[in-house]
Order: sequence, then structure tokens, then C-alpha cells
Amino acid sequence: MKNFMDFMVQNGGLLFALLGAGLATLLSGIGSAKGIGLVGEAATGVVTEDPDKFGKALILQLLPGTQGLYGFVTAILILTRIGMIGGTAPDLGKGFYYFLASLPIAFVGWRSAISQAKAAAAGMTILAKKPEHVMKGVLFAVMVETYALLAFVASLLMIFNIK
Repeated sequence: MKNFMDFMVQNGGLLFALLGAGLATLLSGIGSAKGIGLVGEAATGVVTEDPDKFGKALILQLLPGTQGLYGFVTAILILTRIGMIGGTAPDLGKGFYYFLASLPIAFVGWRSAISQAKAAAAGMTILAKKPEHVMKGVLFAVMVETYALLAFVASLLMIFNIK
């Protein structure tokens, strides 16, 4: 038990911070990959019928990808602040704070990307039947983005306030 405690005191900060950076990238990336794939499946049918709708379909498909970007930026910021990309490794407390700071974008990014994809895939129906109204479908999908942005900002505020 003493060896474990010594290990955690010496390396726990880095361990928790890396776990947080990994989760931010992993979960939001999984959500974005699933979301982009889901919308891509819906887009295939629309573009098969009318190849001229590719550009508008691509806009809908790109929307769920932003959560993965937010998670990646969060991870880069954590890695920079803990010394992996320059600086010094954090102590146990700071490392745990970085871990906690990664959780909003990790989990909200994951779930919101999938939910946004469902809204964007439904927007493909608008594109297929009334292409002049496609922006309504985009707006439905963008509404979900609001919560990913809130989680991203929350993670950033926490990261920048760890002293």
C-alpha cells in the first residue's frame, strides 16, 4: 500500500491529467466519428438521387465533427499546461483538477455529437424534399451544438483557472 501511495504522490498528477486529456479526445472523438458516419449514411441516399445536393449534404455532415475538435483542443491545452509539450508535470491535486476539467467536454461532446447527428440526418429529409429550406435542418442541428460549446467553454474556464 505504501508503494502505491508513493507512486501516486510522485506520478498521480501526471496520470490524472493524461487520463483527462485522453478522455476529452476519446469520448468526443467517438461521438463525432459516430455522428459523421450516421449523417453520411443519410446523405448517401440524398446525393445518389441528386448529386447537386452534395455541398448542402456535406454541411449537415460536418456539424457533428466539431465536438471531436473541441475535445482535441481541450487535450492539447491540458498537455501544454502539464509539461508534456513544455513545462513541468503537475502535482497530484492539479492533475486531478485537470482530469475533472476534461469531463464536461468529454461526456457532453460524446453525447451531443450523436444527438446532433440525428438532427442533421433528419435534416437530410428537408434537403431531399425541399432543398430551398435546408437551412432549417441545419439550424435544428446547430441547436444541439449550443450544449457542446457550453461544455467546451466550461472545460476551458476550469483549465485556465487551475493554479
